[in-house]
Amino acid sequence: MNSDWKIYTKTGDKGETSLIGGTRVPKYHERIEAYGTLDELNSFIGLIRDQGIDNATKELLIEIQDRIFTAESLLAADPSVEVKMLPLLHEEDIKLLESAIDKMNESLPPLTSFILPGGHQAVSLSHVARCVCRRSERLTIKLFENNKETLQGEMVIKYLNRLSDFLFVLARKFAVDFKVEETTWKARI
Repeated sequence: MNSDWKIYTKTGDKGETSLIGGTRVPKYHERIEAYGTLDELNSFIGLIRDQGIDNATKELLIEIQDRIFTAESLLAADPSVEVKMLPLLHEEDIKLLESAIDKMNESLPPLTSFILPGGHQAVSLSHVARCVCRRSERLTIKLFENNKETLQGEMVIKYLNRLSDFLFVLARKFAVDFKVEETTWKARI
């Protein structure tokens, strides 16, 4: 890393930040909220990777974290300003998640009830990540509704929708891997 590079720039001291393209916006701007929540999701996925999980899942999560950074950059780009080439999400990225979901589901018991998060830290963290992913999806939908020019907005929304499904199934996989019983929700009626 360049020793001249500093983490602090002091340009945000007045509550503003720059989008990719240079446009200054308040730090509470819906675009910042959307990609900031993706950053939060990425951090939780990093925590999942640290839970003593199998290497194949760990490698897949690293790839997912890369795609999340791609989505962050797409949301951080000001669509009204021409920006340098950015990485893109592709249909193959969504198919990778669907394939992983299908493969995990093959070894899981049928789902007959809602599941309460818990039983093992990897299970719980996967559910937390799923919830953050759903919030990120909602924020991205809102951003896209208010700004249709958002780069690959529909693709980011689709990816996040599938990713939250993946994280739910991943939590169930971890329950099997770590031999913990899923606690089903029994509604009191």
